[in-house]
Amino acid sequence: MRKEAEERRNEILDVADTLFVQKGFDGTSTNDILEKVGIARGTLYYHFKSKEDIMDALIDRYSNCLLGAAKEIAANKRIPVVERMVSVVLSMNVSGESSKEMMEHIHKPQNALMHQKIQKIIINGVTPILAGIIQEGIEQGLFNTPYPYECMEMLVTYANSVFDDDLVTMTNEERASRVQAFIFNGERLLGAKRGSMMNVIQMFGI
Repeated sequence: MRKEAEERRNEILDVADTLFVQKGFDGTSTNDILEKVGIARGTLYYHFKSKEDIMDALIDRYSNCLLGAAKEIAANKRIPVVERMVSVVLSMNVSGESSKEMMEHIHKPQNALMHQKIQKIIINGVTPILAGIIQEGIEQGLFNTPYPYECMEMLVTYANSVFDDDLVTMTNEERASRVQAFIFNGERLLGAKRGSMMNVIQMFGI
């Protein structure tokens, strides 16, 4: 029986997901995927032009899931503004063993391209979500800045770079100091009351 196109496409992605976790992106060949799914090369190329296309589709799958959860939290006006900011960021943490292993592999040197794509999605996807929450905070008198989007872009970019274990090596003490500085300067950027954003520390597991 010929499977529906969407079902076949998802089957390829599921297999690729597993193989990328086990062998890494560079260590997985299209032949590995073909053999595991049990399809002809032409069928694979009908759905995806290359292994990179498969990677992009997997990243889209992850990001749609993560950003969808973040947007849902951001829309919940019953949660106070600062708590909502923290909850949005925490919702980006992957759950499930396969997802966690996938993210660990993304951080390996051989998967640098995947890592870069994930970072781009986080910066471009999370920033507008958080900026919307900041705008609410401005209307409530919690923040005072004419640049809600730009402020969050700066903070998200900094956090996504400096607190990425691949880019900056830190001791626990150095990390704690960076977190304190991040919150201190975040409050100043947003025009928030000193100490009002201490809940943000939850994002860093400290």
